[in-house]
Amino acid sequence: MAKDRVVAPDRIHHIHIAGRGSTSRKLILTEAARLFGCCHMLHLHDYDYAGDFAQRSPRQQRLIRRMFQNADCVVALGRRDRMTLTTLLGVDERRTVIAHNCVPDPGAHDIRAGQTPLIVFLGRLSERKGVTELLLALSHPVMKDLKWRAVLAGDGPVEDYRRQADAMALSNLVEMPGWLDAAEARALCARADILVLPSHAEGLAMAVLEGLSHGLAVVTTRVGAHEEVITDGVTGIFVPVGDPNALAAALAKLVTDPETCIRLSVQGRMHYLNHFSMKAYMRSLEKLYETVSAKPQALVGAR
Repeated sequence: MAKDRVVAPDRIHHIHIAGRGSTSRKLILTEAARLFGCCHMLHLHDYDYAGDFAQRSPRQQRLIRRMFQNADCVVALGRRDRMTLTTLLGVDERRTVIAHNCVPDPGAHDIRAGQTPLIVFLGRLSERKGVTELLLALSHPVMKDLKWRAVLAGDGPVEDYRRQADAMALSNLVEMPGWLDAAEARALCARADILVLPSHAEGLAMAVLEGLSHGLAVVTTRVGAHEEVITDGVTGIFVPVGDPNALAAALAKLVTDPETCIRLSVQGRMHYLNHFSMKAYMRSLEKLYETVSAKPQALVGAR
């Protein structure tokens, strides 16, 4: 079965790739596809592929460049990753395409007027995701006398962050349940008001799209492709990376200004439906498959 999946010249092999071990495995898979004349696309997902590439040996870098250059098409999550492909890996820009991520539609979000605002974080609890700054922001004086609750859901060193929260006198306000499955995460978002993700590095965070899909007011950072998804003050709020003061101010604004929170909720949800739903994604992917299958090694056109 595995052989049939690789040796299938009449199919497009859509290969997803990230850094670290993923790249090593895909070097083998794409070489097999090339040897058998199979049409294949590479789809890059990584929060810092340029950084991962820089740590490789010269020989590995040559192999990686060849792998990307030999693909019939290379898909990037955003402009930053496309630049990595074209300037660092030598891929012809006309054979690259940007395809933002998508998430399923959870349905319309009920506005929770008059209730204690709930702030949620979804993702691995880590320094890269900005969890320390988030805790500092939640313990900031501007948040002290406001009514709010927060749930930080994800794996990682949860106990370490629980101890940090306890030391900041946040234990009665901040819950860290650990990893949630998809159904549990949907249920959490359904009763939330604000999605916060103060990451230091991302490709295009699924949590941001999940926040938009649920109609939550999104607070995040200008990393990866986030500026291609969020318009500051319209579909979300941007804060600087590593700045707990700015993060606290943004959260306090949303907690105390329900009209702004609702406006971001409505506009963010509409933006999701128009651009990041599964239907929108499938339409763009079908068009891309048609182009690549018609002309392997085609110049799919920068867009």
